Amino acid sequence: MNRPTFSEKELLRLEQNTFRYFWKETNPQNGLLADNTSGSAPASIAAVGLALTAYVVGVERLWVTRADAVKRMLTTLRFFRDSPQGTEPDATGYKGFYYHFLDIKTGRRAWACELSTIDTAIFLMGALTAAAYCDGEEEDEQEVRALADELYRRTDWQWARNGGATVTHGWKPESGFIKYRWEGYNEALLLYVLGLGSPTHSLPAESYRTWTKTYRWMKLYGHEFLYAGPLFIHQLSHVWIDFRGIQDEFMRERGIDYFENSRRATYVQQAYAIRNPRKFIGYGEYAWGITASNGPGPATRKVRGVVRRFYDYHARSIPFGFDDGTLAPWAVVASLPFAPEIVLPTLYNFKENWGEMMNHYGISCSFNPTFPSKENNHIGWISSGHFGLDQGPVILMIENYFSGFIWRLMRRCPHIVKGLRRAGFTGGWLNSHVSDVELENR
Repeated sequence: MNRPTFSEKELLRLEQNTFRYFWKETNPQNGLLADNTSGSAPASIAAVGLALTAYVVGVERLWVTRADAVKRMLTTLRFFRDSPQGTEPDATGYKGFYYHFLDIKTGRRAWACELSTIDTAIFLMGALTAAAYCDGEEEDEQEVRALADELYRRTDWQWARNGGATVTHGWKPESGFIKYRWEGYNEALLLYVLGLGSPTHSLPAESYRTWTKTYRWMKLYGHEFLYAGPLFIHQLSHVWIDFRGIQDEFMRERGIDYFENSRRATYVQQAYAIRNPRKFIGYGEYAWGITASNGPGPATRKVRGVVRRFYDYHARSIPFGFDDGTLAPWAVVASLPFAPEIVLPTLYNFKENWGEMMNHYGISCSFNPTFPSKENNHIGWISSGHFGLDQGPVILMIENYFSGFIWRLMRRCPHIVKGLRRAGFTGGWLNSHVSDVELENR
């Protein structure tokens, strides 16, 4: 029997509604985008990087004009170029990196947060996407390219190592480097590619090899794969980089690529939900998606005779780590290129049984059928907020599923090509690709 699925028309509507979030929620004066729609949140630099990428899709889909999108890109990139870089506790950044959260009006550091290496990397991916797209000879498009190049070149990846092989999570002016480093398979795949591709302060190849030595290969529910518990880890780097058919040393030894690894991780999520070891309400073959997401807590409730602890925003993980019954539809959408055969019927199930999640900004980021809710007794808790870090993969992975547009665009970025090659990637499109840098050197 054929399972009903989310239609192409519904996907396009979801993509367009999600784009509306980026276009309407960004501060047009400086290009900063709030972390979420709570009304009091500071800007997230990662969300800004996703916005810069989303603008490109908006032009291609004819939702905004190219001129308006380029104007928004210029506003954003000029702000980051001109904003204060230094050791002052209220600066915007230091050494080419930026603070995780910024005041959305002034652009200064918010919440005494860390200078974030991964969030800076996501921002830079957005800047490089804008530069790759703006290939015209018009003055404003040339400026987009120049600004993105300037911002990327001043990022000091060597400094961010703090004398070690791998990259640190970040730095604070009050206490120095954070003790944690990017180790174990995680979203830092894109960070290392960017650091290795830098034309000015590049990471040594040793950094990448040291990082991959901390990987964990596991077998779960019949699937062998490179393990990471939260689903977003298997998605975020794939927003920009086409890993189909290219392999580093680790993946060559196992006979797969990172794209296939993400497909397996998606099926592991479904298998976990079917088994539902903690007996949460709603989990099943077409109800899964456990990742970093908003949640109904912090709270403790007795549900069907069982005392449950619920969390707020947390990195939920399977089969180990935190799981409180919260599912993230955005993470299901972001797996669309890997496993559409299970993603599309899951989205259909969400629409049919939790239709309240579909809204003017796409789809609610998370919901929890187990958590008692006075407003939605029949379906439990639904997040009222949208988060930029969740919204971005929705629009961009839908577009990659339909057209591969972002992937094809970033194949033209010489820094990404260089970073992949220095990381040891070979095969597929990378073997036949001639970068702009190589053409210039001929």
